[in-house]
Amino acid sequence: MTKRKLFGTDGIRGRANLHPMTGEIAMALGKAVTYYFQNNAGAPRTSPLIIIGKDTRRSCYMLEQAFASGVCSPGGQAVFTGPLPTPGVAFVTESMLADAGVMISASHNPFYDNGIKIFDHTGHKLPDSVELELERLIENPGMITPKTHENVGRAERLHETVGRYIVHAKSAYTLKQNLNGLRLVVDCANGAGYKVGPMIFEELGAEVIPLGVNPNGININDKCGALHPENCAKAVTDFRADLGICLDGDADRLIMIDEKGRVVDGDQLIGVLSNYLREKKQLAGDEVIGTVMSNSGLEQYLTKNKIKFHRTQVGDRYIMEQMQKSGAVFGGEPSGHLIFKDYATTGDGILAAIKVIEAIKHFNKPLSELVSEVELFPQILINVQVKQKVPFETLTNVKDLVARVEKDLSAKGGRVLLRYSGTENLARVMVEGPDEAKVKSYCEEISEEIKKTLV
Repeated sequence: MTKRKLFGTDGIRGRANLHPMTGEIAMALGKAVTYYFQNNAGAPRTSPLIIIGKDTRRSCYMLEQAFASGVCSPGGQAVFTGPLPTPGVAFVTESMLADAGVMISASHNPFYDNGIKIFDHTGHKLPDSVELELERLIENPGMITPKTHENVGRAERLHETVGRYIVHAKSAYTLKQNLNGLRLVVDCANGAGYKVGPMIFEELGAEVIPLGVNPNGININDKCGALHPENCAKAVTDFRADLGICLDGDADRLIMIDEKGRVVDGDQLIGVLSNYLREKKQLAGDEVIGTVMSNSGLEQYLTKNKIKFHRTQVGDRYIMEQMQKSGAVFGGEPSGHLIFKDYATTGDGILAAIKVIEAIKHFNKPLSELVSEVELFPQILINVQVKQKVPFETLTNVKDLVARVEKDLSAKGGRVLLRYSGTENLARVMVEGPDEAKVKSYCEEISEEIKKTLV
């Protein structure tokens, strides 16, 4: 397949107001999305409905207006949701019978970056083939005829979209008893979940201590949320809370803090939740979907519990694509993207936290005890800033070093994984194995070799 130029692992992402995250590209993409869904929605649509959500970055104002201008030019209707989690935008898109949904967010990146993710009418992220077609339309603007007179599109803001998502997220809680007596620290990263996060858990009955709920346009992910769970961990111990919930900037992923104030690994959560769903007879095919980054210890835990495990490339949309193929209903990444297919079409940090609380109540054990049953291999990840993304298989010195390391580690279940970030100029070096000192040494050695070659 032709390589995409604008789209990466999760939409388009980059420094706001520099290519490709400019108002000009956003407007061109708005035209392309509208035109595509005018002509590829089963029957031709004269005025496609496009939902536009965002997080709390200052640049979102610029980009949402530019994208909406692009929607209106070929005659589309743009609906602004205001700040809303990425899974909320996906849900509202399907709920309102819209033709497509757009989330303007750079997720866990700093405030000065931004991004655009696109959903189809079912709330699913677009496949690579559709992203390629959108790029073709952007490169050939003459293919899209602008509308005039009464055929020009319109834009409006609908505030009740937030309420739709709150009701939807609460419906995922299936236990009879509410959360009365549960004290939660909820860190919303000054991002898209800053309003809905605390509200959902309070309406379920919990006592909520909110953090990261005062966005100012530049403090998203800044020393808070899933990227900096240490603040939430301290609050859990200071307030003697039962759990800590850390969301990232667009609230599509989750980092949990146990009752002792310790950060919980995402793969351990996947193990606990897989076991919970299986006991509830809600794990279709007794299968779980992970990625190449998933810890081998998780795979061994699932195998021991007679649960099948399938790996995809990194990215929650690839996990969802595999779920649709196999019929699996649960999967996730160690970073905290957890997908419950029966409730959502993408990762949802708030929904995942609700399910973790259900598991705790079902097993009647504290989170620290539950996750201790999922023993993970030491795993070291080093990010190397690179000037260009040269295929690793063409770098003889790096390839030879990796082969030597893998030969030593593989006998005990260890492995090496090299990949490039889909959103930044980074080479990600991951080494995993039973001996932490050896794993760390090997990871540093490979990283240094990559630096010599690509920096």
